[in-house]
Amino acid sequence: MIEVTKLSKKFDDTYVLKGVSTYFEKGKTNLIIGQSGSGKTVFLKCILGLFSPESGEIIYNNTPLSKMNSKERTKLRQDMGMVFQGSALFDSMNVEENIAFPMKMFTNTHIDEIRDRTNIVIKRVNLINANNKLPSEISGGMKKRVAIARAIIMYPNYLFCDEPNSGLDPNTAILIDNLIQEITQEYQITTVINTHDMNSVMEIGEKIIFLESGEKKWEGTNKEIFNTDNKSISNFVYSSELFKKVRKIYAKENK
Repeated sequence: MIEVTKLSKKFDDTYVLKGVSTYFEKGKTNLIIGQSGSGKTVFLKCILGLFSPESGEIIYNNTPLSKMNSKERTKLRQDMGMVFQGSALFDSMNVEENIAFPMKMFTNTHIDEIRDRTNIVIKRVNLINANNKLPSEISGGMKKRVAIARAIIMYPNYLFCDEPNSGLDPNTAILIDNLIQEITQEYQITTVINTHDMNSVMEIGEKIIFLESGEKKWEGTNKEIFNTDNKSISNFVYSSELFKKVRKIYAKENK
């Protein structure tokens, strides 16, 4: 679990985060949503330790990030997996090499074990027979699968995803969402996803944090969104015609 208490962050004299408190649960897909400029990217970077907040605390399994020494922070980083918005694959490396990179770089694991582990995660994300393909030879959806496989090869306790559906068609986006949720539950990872994709909210929003102007305006599940009377989240979510239709269907089914 990750706990966040009264987190504030500013750039120059402008506060981008204003006392945000929440928690992210193990074994669940935790989503951070909000409009552009809401502070969700800064929030994610603070949780990752890339930005230092002005005040507040980020706590990993009862240990405050601010109290960790250099060795403890290094260990924590090795316990994190990251799926970047653009996948961030190395163009000159094939699929197998991209996935194996973290183990080769950060561990002293024998090459045979690295190869075995790589093939295990390749199979897990359904990339059979793609080992020797370069990123330029695979689709956008396959690139995301490679990025996910690379993120989980060291069996992390924490998985962070920044806009994992960016650039994907709706059907492929749903497949990637479902894959992330399956892996989260299967490996009991604390997964945090930064997204603007409302389909992701509907599909895998087991815990949702909604930020607006640097403040947490709402949190709950994808089912609770349909019943909330919070105007901030309602205006954000139901600006989509799709969600207006879904809400009507949901209301009829739950009468």
